[in-house]
Amino acid sequence: MQGAKLLEMKNIVKTFPGVKALKGVDFTVYPGEVHALMGENGAGKSTLIKVLTGIYQRDEGDILFNGESISPTSALQAQKCGISTIYQELNLVPCLSVCENIFLGREPQKKNGMIDWKEVERKSRKILDDMGIKVNVKELLKEQSTAVQQMVAIARAISINAKLVVMDEPTSSLDEKEVKVLFRVIEKLKAKNIGVVFVSHRLDEIFEICDKATILKDGTLVGELNTEDINKLDLISMMIGRDADAIIKFRKTYSDFKTKKDVVCELKNVYSGVKLKGIDLKIGKGEVVGLAGLLGAGRTEIGKAIFGADNIDQGEIEVNGEKVKFHLPKDAIGRGLAFCSEDRKVEGIIPHMSVKENMVLAILPKISKFGIISQKEVNEIVDKYIELFGIKTPNPEQLIRNLSGGNQQKVLLARWLCMKPDLVILDEPTRGIDVGAKSEIEALIQELSAAGISVLMISSELEELVRGCDRVAVIVDGKKVKELEAEDITEQNIMSAIAEGHYSTEKVS
Repeated sequence: MQGAKLLEMKNIVKTFPGVKALKGVDFTVYPGEVHALMGENGAGKSTLIKVLTGIYQRDEGDILFNGESISPTSALQAQKCGISTIYQELNLVPCLSVCENIFLGREPQKKNGMIDWKEVERKSRKILDDMGIKVNVKELLKEQSTAVQQMVAIARAISINAKLVVMDEPTSSLDEKEVKVLFRVIEKLKAKNIGVVFVSHRLDEIFEICDKATILKDGTLVGELNTEDINKLDLISMMIGRDADAIIKFRKTYSDFKTKKDVVCELKNVYSGVKLKGIDLKIGKGEVVGLAGLLGAGRTEIGKAIFGADNIDQGEIEVNGEKVKFHLPKDAIGRGLAFCSEDRKVEGIIPHMSVKENMVLAILPKISKFGIISQKEVNEIVDKYIELFGIKTPNPEQLIRNLSGGNQQKVLLARWLCMKPDLVILDEPTRGIDVGAKSEIEALIQELSAAGISVLMISSELEELVRGCDRVAVIVDGKKVKELEAEDITEQNIMSAIAEGHYSTEKVS
């Protein structure tokens, strides 16, 4: 990139009690540059962003923005400098309209001091039109898709005349088509000379949209490289600090389901609401079955129907050969089923409780008598799974919200596995998790399979399904359109099945 530097962070140091999160990190972004900030969970990425945006105050170092020294003490001050951040969990107001969200707290006013709503709507339409997004700005935000909500967050950043936009996992909830829309918007930001800091665990996206990558590990700068000068294997190796060849080339040893008689769970012609339209699916003992499809295809709804979280309107579900009708998830738990939700922040962890409390939540009825919990059993279970899963925590009393995403996910897995379930439903088990922790989660899934525990894995990452599944069912518009087995499970075959399924659906309609 040519010209003066837009952002220069020099020798940034940040220490928390017992932890040196940043150890003299340098980070530079030029105008019109898309710069990836890479590293495993706990590498220091979030801390660096929070120092930049005024959430944390640095202990040492300098921040220059547009050539001037800045020291923001709040996100609002950072915004006034021209730095806007779009977080993974969008900080928008669902019950307000699209245009109200874009100009919230900065609404244009008439001479009499009243809000000029026509101007709010006009400016919002112009910003979104310039981004190539067609949406009714008067509609409530909650009525929009996740992709549109993401675009509204970007529109809000643009509306404050941001010179630098920080995007934290912006594609984690988007499907392939929506990601392409986001990338077109990022290209338009580049054309306007706006710098973008891009944080993502999806490496293909880094190589597609980013000009440079800065890699952190354990709070230390590992390197800054042009993306065209490095390949995926080298990038992963730099992030995890060891040769990543085994991670890239991993492929499971397949379980031949056809030779097995044990069916742990079977769905027969299952309908549920408007999402599921006659689903047939078998899951064998110790088998890893994947569900592939675009967002909204009905993959999560299949998991929820099995687990009793969604009602079934028609069809049957059998567990271990017996017909069941779960009215609540607790009924499913009682029959040996477990469910790890896609949104661990909202539906998984209880952030203000400890690692220990989160882990034993589901098993408490089994380890208590007359309402009295056996602390000895609790401690034995927690210590066992912290060691077994390699959960990185100072101690079991640590609040779970202070753990990295990968370690939070391990705690959730431990929560269910300590119950010794027959079937574990994993909805996006590696969402927002770095490549090192992802490989550990994938290895745990294979260990479950080897131990005879069945796994239903819902994932938007095709590589994950290819590496780890015995069978993959492709879901399109609430219907199973194809089932792939063993060596036939490839990214190309999955994508072809999705495309063919959509074409067939369109022809029928």
